[in-house]
Amino acid sequence: MDTLSATLLLLTIMDPLGNVATFVASLRSVPQERRLRVIARELVIALVILIVFLFAGPWLLGLLHLKQEALFISGGIVLFLIAIRMIFPTSRHDDEPIVEPFIVPLATPMVAGPSVLATLLVLVSAHPEQMGRWLVALLIAWSITAAVLLCAPSIARILKEKGSLAVERLMGMLLVMVAVQMFLNGIEHYLKHQL
Repeated sequence: MDTLSATLLLLTIMDPLGNVATFVASLRSVPQERRLRVIARELVIALVILIVFLFAGPWLLGLLHLKQEALFISGGIVLFLIAIRMIFPTSRHDDEPIVEPFIVPLATPMVAGPSVLATLLVLVSAHPEQMGRWLVALLIAWSITAAVLLCAPSIARILKEKGSLAVERLMGMLLVMVAVQMFLNGIEHYLKHQL
């Protein structure tokens, strides 16, 4: 696999356009003037996670005695819980503090999700001598994702509050399906290795 193919693969899995609505929904309670800073911070955190996993992923999984399947199953559970909260939001009272997202769910699992981490792990395991190529592919895919997601607040202004709420619930439904598929992929990979 060359750099372009790896970039397209990682970009497809990161799915920046599909994540726009989730970013918009997660930032609904964050003051408008802070939204770009929060998105930028989460994207940088995601990049750090991805780079660390690219170089230390196989060693870290071995150290903790974790299998790739654990990434899919745990990611699926986290996404499912996030999706349920998007579909059935709890009412927030005015005296409750505004909690802005930090690391979860935007940095991970939305950008640096289990599928991306597992893909990086597969690339490194298959061709460890091409680490530079995988790093370049990762940086290009992340840059395109960052450019798209930094436009999320502008999209939110176009959608307004009712539009954002409708998109949030729709994305919640889609995330439920993604979460279940992630969970099933983990179970399937686990059963393949056991049989």
